[in-house]
Amino acid sequence: MTQTSYDAIVIGVGGMGSAAVYTLAKRGVDVLGLEQYDIPHTRGSSHGETRIFRLTQPEHPSYVPLAQHAHKRWRELEAESGTDLLTTTGSVHAGPKDGELVAAALESVRANEVDHELLTSTELGERFPAFELPEGHRAVYQPDGGFLSCERVITTNVNQAHEHGGVVRARERVRSWEPRESGVTVRTDRNTYEADHLVITAGAWAANQLDVLQNHLSPQRRVMIWLQPEEPANFSPDRFPVFSVDVPEGNFYGFPTAERPGFKFGRSPDVTEVVDPNDWQDEPTIQDEHLLRQLPDGHFAGDAGSDRTMGMATCLVTTSTDGHFYLDTHPEYPHVSFAAGFTGHGFKFVSAIGDVLADFVTEGDTELPIDVHRLDGRV
Repeated sequence: MTQTSYDAIVIGVGGMGSAAVYTLAKRGVDVLGLEQYDIPHTRGSSHGETRIFRLTQPEHPSYVPLAQHAHKRWRELEAESGTDLLTTTGSVHAGPKDGELVAAALESVRANEVDHELLTSTELGERFPAFELPEGHRAVYQPDGGFLSCERVITTNVNQAHEHGGVVRARERVRSWEPRESGVTVRTDRNTYEADHLVITAGAWAANQLDVLQNHLSPQRRVMIWLQPEEPANFSPDRFPVFSVDVPEGNFYGFPTAERPGFKFGRSPDVTEVVDPNDWQDEPTIQDEHLLRQLPDGHFAGDAGSDRTMGMATCLVTTSTDGHFYLDTHPEYPHVSFAAGFTGHGFKFVSAIGDVLADFVTEGDTELPIDVHRLDGRV
């Protein structure tokens, strides 16, 4: 017979949910993870082969200690699983010398005494030949940045959860959950389950599961592209760091070559494209491609491949009202916790978020630095 009672249930087994299931199982918690799609899948925000890891945190200086904890946990997960997950390339944040991106990046590393260098655009190009940014731009280089193999992370988390006795069920959609005095009832399209604790990591669907975050989460469509450069050696992980750049054409972020041909990058849109996560245009368009090609046409040396597309992909980015993700327990039901609204820069924290959510379940709270992410005063 199917087991229907658990210590904890996790709704959504993408990046955050897979880390929660793994960490809970490792701590001896009888845990069930429920995922409406495959593991991993391409309908959310944890696919496309690579995600940026960086210690530089222009979003807020308080993010840095959480990123440092995540870095430690990534290396521990690699050692435990025997799987390579994090590739170190260094990270670059570049823009006009008096611009907001460079100032915020510098503030984050200086406030936390993180090793870094401030380079001119000429110095950046001399060190990493692919870059050809405008004169007057500055770049904050931090050597510990890199990229995570995102699908491999999810697979590894789930495999390790299984090793520790965790249960994960894919293609099982949660219809509803109800709080009990000391637990929850979760109803899916296959079964009904009981648990002492509930963890909600449902990504773009989190607002459907959390009344306190309704009207405070915005699922948005983003597009990634892979281009094949004429000199691919300049875009290899040992010669090309992950980057975020502000240039006249917009804010772009990207990666060296990794799992597939070409180097990958995306663009933060000027006008957000809010979508219904159950009904959206998941196939990239020619218009998407033309918009993205503005970056290599003007800001990389030589022929960066603007006419040689290797692939494109879309993903969902779920933004929060104020740009900081939500990480807390429910104000009415302390046995319900959640992580949501990662605003396109959350995957680097996956390993740390697993610890936070497991702390909520096993300890009732966490000592990890998440004050800016708690719910108080924000909704």
